[in-house]
Amino acid sequence: MKTLSLFRAPPSDRVTVMCADGEVATHTHCAYCTHCTGVLVGKRSIPSPILQAYKDVRRGTVADEALMSAAMMFNTLVRDGDAILCDDDKNEGFSSLYYHC
Repeated sequence: MKTLSLFRAPPSDRVTVMCADGEVATHTHCAYCTHCTGVLVGKRSIPSPILQAYKDVRRGTVADEALMSAAMMFNTLVRDGDAILCDDDKNEGFSSLYYHC
C-alpha cells in the first residue's frame, strides 16, 4: 500500500498526485481507479466512497444517484485530506474502475 501526497495548485482547485503514469488529477484519475483504496485525512484512513457505491449499484441495492453522492464525498475528502491511499504496488498506473468491477 502506497501513500501518495496531495499537491495543490493555489489559484485553482486542482489537486494532483504523482502516480506511475506521472502527475494526475485526483478528481478524474484517482477517484475512478481500482487502485485507489481511500483518502488519508489527518491520521484517519477513510475508504473510497466511490468504490463502495459502485459495488452497491452493480448489486442493485442502491440507486444510481449514489454514485454522484459518492463522487461529491470523495471530492470533499480530497479537499480536506493529506494523501491518497493506493494499492498499486506493481506500479501499473491507472486502471479504470468501470472495467474491473
